[in-house]
Amino acid sequence: MTFFAELSYVAKQEFALLWRRPRMMVAVVVVALLPALYAAIYLTSVWDPAAHTRAMHVAVVNLDQGTEYRGHLFNMGSEVIARLERNDRFGYMQYASAEQARHDVRVGRVAFVLVIPQDFSFNAIPGALPGGGKLVIYASEGNNYQTASIAKQFANELGHEVNDSLNTRRWALVLSTAAGSQRSVEQLQQGLQRAREGAQELAAGTAQAAIAGRSVAQGAERLQNGIGPWTDGFKQLGAGLRTLDAKRPRNTELATLKSGADALASGHNELTAGLQDLQTGSHQLREGVSSFKAEAADSLLLSSRVKDGIGQLSTSVASLDDGLRDAAEGQKKLADGANKLSTGVGTLTQGVRAMNGGIHQAVVRLPEDSQLDELATGSNQLTHGAGALADGLHKLRAGTRSLVGGLDLLALSLPASVDTPEGSPEGLAHSVKPFMEIDAPVGNSGSGFAANVIPAALWLGAGLAAFLIHIRVLPRHAKRFSAPAKFIGKVCLPATVVLLQVAALALTVRWGLHIQVFHGAAFMVCLGVTGLSFLMIVLFLTRALGDAGKVCAMVFLAIQLSASGGILPVELSGGIYEAISPWLPMTWTVHALKAAMFGAYEGVWQTPLQWVAGCGLASLLLASWVGRWRYLHPAQMRPAVGN
Repeated sequence: MTFFAELSYVAKQEFALLWRRPRMMVAVVVVALLPALYAAIYLTSVWDPAAHTRAMHVAVVNLDQGTEYRGHLFNMGSEVIARLERNDRFGYMQYASAEQARHDVRVGRVAFVLVIPQDFSFNAIPGALPGGGKLVIYASEGNNYQTASIAKQFANELGHEVNDSLNTRRWALVLSTAAGSQRSVEQLQQGLQRAREGAQELAAGTAQAAIAGRSVAQGAERLQNGIGPWTDGFKQLGAGLRTLDAKRPRNTELATLKSGADALASGHNELTAGLQDLQTGSHQLREGVSSFKAEAADSLLLSSRVKDGIGQLSTSVASLDDGLRDAAEGQKKLADGANKLSTGVGTLTQGVRAMNGGIHQAVVRLPEDSQLDELATGSNQLTHGAGALADGLHKLRAGTRSLVGGLDLLALSLPASVDTPEGSPEGLAHSVKPFMEIDAPVGNSGSGFAANVIPAALWLGAGLAAFLIHIRVLPRHAKRFSAPAKFIGKVCLPATVVLLQVAALALTVRWGLHIQVFHGAAFMVCLGVTGLSFLMIVLFLTRALGDAGKVCAMVFLAIQLSASGGILPVELSGGIYEAISPWLPMTWTVHALKAAMFGAYEGVWQTPLQWVAGCGLASLLLASWVGRWRYLHPAQMRPAVGN
């Protein structure tokens, strides 16, 4: 047979075996897809970390109390916080206490913390010293070396941004101050020009005032000359008013006059009433006499003489009645006059009383002669004061001339100056400097990745140790043994290999790579417990799934490396990786190793290691009862390698 015929025969037999065994076909498919699955797991965990930075919690503590600079209030701490919130790069969390924030960094609750001190604005704004305003960034390299590197980059960027912002603000303030100073100088020059013009107008006004002062002085002299006759005349008027006040009728006399007029009017009214009564009686008498006269004329018994006498009586009564009527009309007119007289007298008495009161008040308020003498004296003093005013205005005119000269001199000697900014050139250029505070420091990048690589190495070592034995094969004599005894006895060899791996790994880390370990004994315990726990997990998967379990163990390794923050902080991976990270044993292994190696997480390594040990113990118990054992004669048992 030719070479190609031989090659074709062998290949056909192998492919025929594949088709006869479906499980082999499945294994081929899994092996074919395994590299793609590995690549997908790793690449998706680092696909776009910038899109998930908001998932990284960053504590911010603003203690800045602000400052006043050149009449302006500044609080750079609040401005830094506002800038961070606008940037929205991380998930910022406000803290009131710097110590609480640092504690949360150490225990891994937040990635790092930005502390803005109380005197940040006071030291940063003037720019007296370079780096006077300190921004403190506190991070833990031991917790996560990559996170600490991100914190350092954040610090540099923040310092650069704040310095740029401050420089912009300073230049704006300088330009504003310069422009304001220039405007102030211009306004001062304009004010001086107006003051000069006002002084010139004042000089002209004082000249006019001096002329007016002389006129006032002359008027005061004329007033002094005319005040003497006026006071004499006023004294004579006062004497006349006092005489009139002494001779005026008294109120009692006016009251008597008023009561007499009222009595006269009352008497006339009564007389009018009496005349009316007489007129009534006379009318009745006239009617009676007329009746009697008519009867007498018809009577035969009366003589003519009597009838003549009755006729005369009737005529007399008629005359009496007419006279009474005329008297009543006259009395009525007389009564009306008496009433009018009474009213006029009342008005007269009231007017006289008012005139008496006015005269008396005028007399009371009339200035005394001594006061008139004082008026004359005051007029004399006014004359002297007007003269003094004229002299003062003359001096004021001379002073305004001096003022005009002084303003002219000031306008010529006024300098044009602008305030210069304070601080040093270096301080003004770089007044803010981020200051890193590192907890659990790590020597270098390799040391920082060691805590993430060591668990992967232990998992790989556990997987290789599992390949040394046939995990489902036991000697026939062990068929009746208890399940834990079977499984633990079966894994003693790979467990011993794992412990040898742990020892070799510890020597490599400490003496080969020269990584300084914070707590040596804790580091060894973490390596031993982790190696054995990982071995139990791999063996459980193998017991449950057979050889496919070993493949699952390798895939599970890739998932844990991506979700435990081995390549990037798990917050930047986002999605399912961040969600499952707290439930993976490798995540707790990384925490325990970082606490033991660097003193991270406040040196607490026992708690995360307990979770890892719990996973290993649970896997051991499950692996003891899951799956089936294949029992062989001890002579038939063969090692998994070296056949």
